[in-house]
Order: sequence, then structure tokens, then C-alpha cells
Amino acid sequence: MILEKIEPISKAAIQEKGIEPVVDWFERYKEYFYTLGWFSVQNQQQLEELFYQCIVKVHKEWPRYKGDVSFKMWVTTIFVQNARGFSGLKVSEETRQDLYKAIDHLEMDEKEALILTYAAGFSLEEASQILGNTVDKMKSYLFSGIQAVRNQLYGTDFHGCEEYHTHYIDYLEKSMDRPAKVEFEIHLYNCPECQADLASFQEIAATRLNRVEEVQGLTVPSQLMENVRKRLAEKKDHRQKRNKKRQKWALIFASAFAFVLALGFMTGLLPKVYYAWAEDDEQLRSYLQQGLGERLSLEAESDGVLVKIKGVVADDFQTLVFYEIHSLEEDKQYFMGFDDGVSVENESDIMKTQSYPLYSFPDAEAEMNKNAKNVFYGKVSLRPLEEAEGLIKLRINRIQELTNDPALRFGFMPGENKTGNWSFEFPATKQPSMEYTVNQQKEIEGVPIRINKLTIAPTTTVLQYAINTEKLETRIDMVNFRTLEVNKKEVEADMYGSSHFMDFQQENEWTAYQTYFDPLYGENPKEVKAQLESVYLSVVKPKTIDLGATQTFPQKIEYAGSNLTIDKVENGQMTNVMITNKEFKNREFESLQFDFQDGSADQPSITHMDSKGVLLDKAGVEYDPHKGPVDYEKLDQPRYYVTEQTLGIEGLEKNDMKLNITGYNALKYVEEVWDLSPVQLSQEKGE
Repeated sequence: MILEKIEPISKAAIQEKGIEPVVDWFERYKEYFYTLGWFSVQNQQQLEELFYQCIVKVHKEWPRYKGDVSFKMWVTTIFVQNARGFSGLKVSEETRQDLYKAIDHLEMDEKEALILTYAAGFSLEEASQILGNTVDKMKSYLFSGIQAVRNQLYGTDFHGCEEYHTHYIDYLEKSMDRPAKVEFEIHLYNCPECQADLASFQEIAATRLNRVEEVQGLTVPSQLMENVRKRLAEKKDHRQKRNKKRQKWALIFASAFAFVLALGFMTGLLPKVYYAWAEDDEQLRSYLQQGLGERLSLEAESDGVLVKIKGVVADDFQTLVFYEIHSLEEDKQYFMGFDDGVSVENESDIMKTQSYPLYSFPDAEAEMNKNAKNVFYGKVSLRPLEEAEGLIKLRINRIQELTNDPALRFGFMPGENKTGNWSFEFPATKQPSMEYTVNQQKEIEGVPIRINKLTIAPTTTVLQYAINTEKLETRIDMVNFRTLEVNKKEVEADMYGSSHFMDFQQENEWTAYQTYFDPLYGENPKEVKAQLESVYLSVVKPKTIDLGATQTFPQKIEYAGSNLTIDKVENGQMTNVMITNKEFKNREFESLQFDFQDGSADQPSITHMDSKGVLLDKAGVEYDPHKGPVDYEKLDQPRYYVTEQTLGIEGLEKNDMKLNITGYNALKYVEEVWDLSPVQLSQEKGE
């Protein structure tokens, strides 16, 4: 059902009567939303739930509606976002009509593109704005979606010319340029296959979807809105009873809180006493007890999920935001990650955009995350502030579900995302960091390593070092530290923040890096020790293998303690080369460095590259990551060995083809402890 115009709800009516005008408005346009809803839900009960959720959401979000888009578009966007939660539910094929069965099998992007464009009647530009896609992507989703629905309903016996497929959507939307349209119609006149193909597309778009309520015989049951009104009335009654209980407990809490305040003022321990009781996020609590950062109390609800922003701590390395996520309708835990549905709207104005935030690994094993199945406490790292203070405009449109399988808590449930719209604004003040000069030089594998600086910041501890690059035969690409010990207090290296390459390099023969550790704020370093874990080596060891036409394949080649098997298969203009090595006992390397050449100076074109490998622990036990997730952190000194590589190569003279192995990469575990004392305070930053 397509509505050309939907009248908005009166602002005065909502201010005067609350949610009731929203319910009346949905009653007025119930046929439109009922038709859209059936594409996502499986029964009347789910449809009632969808109506209920959308009415509550429209009422809650109403103050944010600025009129910059049509009211129809704004409400439909909320409706589509809520409908996504029902799309993953199990489908009852027996009760589902053919059109809905076909649409149920589509990808979400294809499904929503078809519904908004042809069932709801939005233009391509409007539909792309609602879904956050480009118009070109929308055209692609429409084509593949219509084609998939058509094939489900009528079979695959359509053979339109592929080179004209890109014109179908533009032609149906009447958006083709005049010359292109004339050319396409001339082709259609002479091509029966394209006529039939395009006609099937038009039948799906203009008839089956555009008039879905007529084709499928949809009628809105009389009790739909009546049941929704009953639920809203029950919710209102429950809220009133709950508020009475809160008022009673508020009096009791006020008396106890007054005692805590008095104790804090008398002893000077107000932050420690107060936050030990008042803050349930144990990670945020430790910062607040030291007087660091700002405690916040912000929340936003979208699509059945409540997101709370609890606090923020900023320094020269990151802006750490603490959050709490409640799933209001399901026993699910969600977390968020920067640049994965989380962004700062005014980032270019207030933050150092050339830096990259640290990764905040979701701590599923924390005690606070074991108390409820639908609540998760976490933190997300944003880029550091450019100035001492800034107002952060945080926008969240996607969060990710944490797997509920205890064996996989170290990983995530791939593809299980929750979309919504959660927006926050809050101030942040950058806390000072302490910099200490180290200036010591060590050596590994004959390669000098210089330790330059130790920085103790509120949210992290940073060790800056540089690797000498003058020795060409063996080069250290990376140093991995295990722990840092300051004044007998030991902290671990950041799992995802180890060995960051520094953009600013002081000397040509030295490459600077920095490793992040857990915070040590407040420590005055007198004794400093760093325990190493491993180094990643690049070793130069050249070997040339003839792959010319006169050679027989497969070849067996001895290299760096093991045997390589090299095979070659001609595939038209392309040559496929397979390199296999499944020996590990005396093998010196994890992966090879190589290139291809012939008698000319031209560089070949590698059209594709596939590889496989296995993880091997210290005891020689193999773990295949391709057969399922592996808890890498629980393995003892794991190495990842590449076992198979397949490369497609073009642009070489096949009779004079050569494989040049230039060297290899190897991981070496190092059990060394470096004494870095003494260190000297050089600068206090951020004051």
C-alpha cells in the first residue's frame, strides 16, 4: 500500500495528551504499516508487538524530529529498524504465502530495498537515505532482490542479455537518459529474451510488491490496535506502582547517603568511599576513586536496547568512554567498538584525527558481566582530544552481540549485529601524563634496540623504543613484550596495542615503535623492568627456482630446513602456481617472501592469492583455524605456519618463468627481562 502523503502528529497534542495521539495516528494509517510489517513478521502476535514497539519509540523520539525529512520517512525508518528484530525469527513455511516465502530468503539489504521502494513507494534517493546506502548500491540490491524473488516464484528460465541488466532498474524507475533509453528500447524490440526477462521484473515490482495488499488479500484485524492499547495501559499502570516504591526507598537511601557524605568530608576520603558504593562498573570505579575523569549519567533507548554512558576519562593517548548496555526484550549481551557502528560526529573539530584509538577488548569474564544475562559493562576507546577540553558528540548506530557459548567467550558471534540510533553529547577533560627518559640500548639476534621513553598516563602505560635497521641480513620487524614491572607492580602488555609503528621517525637507521601496557597511574617509577615475549624476524635467504616449460612438476625443493613442493598448472593466459610445505620439525620459517620474473623487466600481475595454514603450539599440537575458532591466548608459544599457497599469475613469458624466494619471516620466542632503571622525569604533559 503506497501513501503519497502522511499527515504528521500535532506537537501540541503530544505535549497535552502524551502517547495517546501517537496511538490514534497509527490507527489512522494502520493499513500502510500492517502491509509493511508482514514482510518481516510471521504471525499476528508478532505484528502486534511490532506496532507496540514502534508506537513507544515514535513517542520517545518525537522531541528529536526536526522536520528535515518527511514525517512518513521518519516514522517508516523507525518501523524498519524495529522490524529487523523479527526478520531473524524462525519462519513457518506452511502458513507463509509464496511472495513472503520468496522475500524471506533474501539478504536483509535486498529485502529492505524492495519493501521501501516498491511496497512503500519511496524514491531511490529516499530509500537509500533511510537505509544509509548509496543510490548505486540500492539499484544493485533491487536487481538482485527482484531476480531472486522472480526465480523463487517463476523459476530460472529467463535469459536476458547480461550487458543490459544494469538498465533494468533505471528503466523501471523511469530515470534513464533519453539516448540510453532509446538504445535500450531498440534492443528490447529485437530481443525476445530481454522482453521476457524485463517483464518478469516489472511484474514483481509493479504488481506483486506495489499492490501487495490486493494480491495477498491482506486485511487489518479489528483487534490489532485494541490489543496494543491494552498493553500501553498496563505499562502505564505498572510504571505508576513502581514509582511509588521508588519514593519509599529514596527516603531510606537519602539517610544512608548523608552518612557517607559526612564520613567523606571528615576523613578526606570522599571519592574512595562514595564510588566504592555508588559505582557498579568496577573499571570506571578505579578511575573515579583516583579523581580521574568525569562520571556521567546519560541514556538512550532504541529498538529494545538501552545504552547508558557512565563516564569518560581522557589523556594524550585515547578518550575512554565507559558504557552499560541493557537488552530490554531478550537475554542477550551487546558491546560496541569504535569505527564499527560507533563514531564521533565532530571528531575532526576536537580530536587528533591522525592518531588511532586503542582497541578495548570486551571483558566477558568480569564479575559485573556475569550478574545478568541481558546487561553488559564495557568501554570504548576514541581518539585523543586535540585541546585540553572538548564536547564529544557520540553517535551509535550498530552494536554487536556477545556469544553466549562459554567456550567461545574469547571471540564474537560473527554477523550478529543490532542496529539502532543512540546519540549522546558530553564534555571531556584531558588528564595529565608523566614522561620519563630511559635511554638504554639492548640487543636481540645481533640487532640493536634502543629504549627511549616511558610514559605513565591515566588510561595506559607506554614504552617507546626503536629498532636499528642497518643490518640487512636479519631484520627485526616487531618486538612483543609480555609485562612491564614498575616498583614491583606488574602490568600486562595490551593484547591489541603491542608494537605500534610511530609515524614520526627521528633517524633514518632507526624505526620507532611504542607498546601499550595496562595503566600504572600514580606510580613514581624507581625500579623498571620489561619482560619480553617474542620478536618477529625477516631473514634474507635467496633462492631461485626455474618454472619454465622444460621443467617437470611437481618439484621438490629443499629450503631453510624443510622441503617445498611446487606445482604449476596452465589456465589459458593465466598460470596457477601452488607452493606446499607441511613439514614443521626443522623448518626455520613461518612464511616465505618471494616474487616471480621472466627474462624481461616487466612485473607480473598476480590476479589472486589463496593461502592456508595451521597453528602449532610449543608441544607440536596442531590447531586448524579454518575448522573452527581457536583460543589463541590459551596456547603455549603458538606459531602460525603457512602450509599452502595458490597464486594466479599473468604477464610472464611461461617458457622463462622463475620463482625468486628472497627470504622468510619467523617468530622467535625470547625469555629475557630487561632492567630499564633508572628513569628520569622529563615532562608532565596535559597540565
